[in-house]
Amino acid sequence: MIWNELPKHFTALAPMEGVTDSVFRAVIEKAGRPDLFFTEFTNVSSFASEKGRHDALDRLTVTETDAPIIAQIWGKNPEHFALLASKLEELGFSGLDLNMGCPDRHVNKAGGGAAMIKTPELASECIKKARENTNLPVSVKTRLGFSFIDEYKTWLPFLLNHHLAALTVHLRTRKEMSKVEAHYELIPEILKMRDEISPETKLIINGDIRDKKHVEELAKKYPEIDGFMIGRGVFGNPFCFTDHTPTNEELINLFLYHLDLYDEKAKKARYPFEPLKHFYKVYINSFDGASDLRVKLMECKTTDELRKVLADFQNA
Repeated sequence: MIWNELPKHFTALAPMEGVTDSVFRAVIEKAGRPDLFFTEFTNVSSFASEKGRHDALDRLTVTETDAPIIAQIWGKNPEHFALLASKLEELGFSGLDLNMGCPDRHVNKAGGGAAMIKTPELASECIKKARENTNLPVSVKTRLGFSFIDEYKTWLPFLLNHHLAALTVHLRTRKEMSKVEAHYELIPEILKMRDEISPETKLIINGDIRDKKHVEELAKKYPEIDGFMIGRGVFGNPFCFTDHTPTNEELINLFLYHLDLYDEKAKKARYPFEPLKHFYKVYINSFDGASDLRVKLMECKTTDELRKVLADFQNA
């Protein structure tokens, strides 16, 4: 099982909608990969419909450099969880992770993501159906609660009583989004819950983790934590899983590599340009002229235009 093969204090790139697709995972692989990748989250009901299946399968693409990788899935229909779970092993995944923490209001309105915290019986049925229909290890990613921090006192034990292969806890509530600091002070109590209820479950912490150095600091303070997941930290430094501090030139070259991968994918299938704009700040930040350069990039409509603006900046 993949969870038993990872090193102690392993690192993972958080599943992020519109970010951690196959292209960006390849970029992070080049910069310096984590021990474990996750996909963007895929709607089980989309996969269950003819109309949505193509998009779902695109999200569930596994490339040569991805392994090991976990498929993250979401929804509220247990039968749809069963259907998608039954297909993931043949697609090349090492495990499947149920998203019960996404704070997006559209996802929550549909009953998925963090809304599952409010429907524990349904959450339990989804876990059960997924587990019954795959040989892969089943894990969950969640938050402390939906509206109140104290919800973790019942919600996390509820999940741990399912004896999951792994549990990732984003140390905030859905209501808090990312507007407050992650509640690291709760780690000792969460560890105690895990050790008492399901000691075999790998516990992963998520929220405000910046880079490898920060992981090492947290691992020293909380040695019983099994893994650390970096999400937004990758936007500050795509080399965050390494000890390397990139130069501006290295960041721009990594951006050009991203554009090459984007073009390659766009040749094979419809691949919208607009999401590329999410990544400009990943590569263009913290140096003189970065803000003005991003403004110029935002005006571009093709990857060739982006390359020209970058070339002009480098040659100025």
